[in-house]
Amino acid sequence: MNHRTSLLAAGIVGATGVLLGAFGAHLLRDLLIERGMKDTWETAVIYQLMHTVALLGAAAYLKHASGAAMRRVGWAASSWTVGTVLFSGSLYGVALGGPHFLVFVTPFGGIALVTGWLLVIAAARAKED
Repeated sequence: MNHRTSLLAAGIVGATGVLLGAFGAHLLRDLLIERGMKDTWETAVIYQLMHTVALLGAAAYLKHASGAAMRRVGWAASSWTVGTVLFSGSLYGVALGGPHFLVFVTPFGGIALVTGWLLVIAAARAKED
């Protein structure tokens, strides 16, 4: 992922995170409380917005980086994007009463998010090209 793609992902993930946060706090609040899913929704929003900031940081880094570290941060940004869709997306679906298989998607999203952070560690340890 290059800096422009990472920046685009940050914009999309961030905008939808704010919208879904507001949606859950206002329009869906009573439904989520009734279903006992308010905390689940909030967790999805927090992780989505937290990884928006990470994507912004990756975009800034990628604009000026090169070599192995750049490639690893690019993969981290891709991993965070996919992980956010899988993790937060599946939690939104579960909170709204979606199909049961979504509970099995959430861990894959979490693995993708952690993988992104491990790639950042690998980037920090990369030798200069």
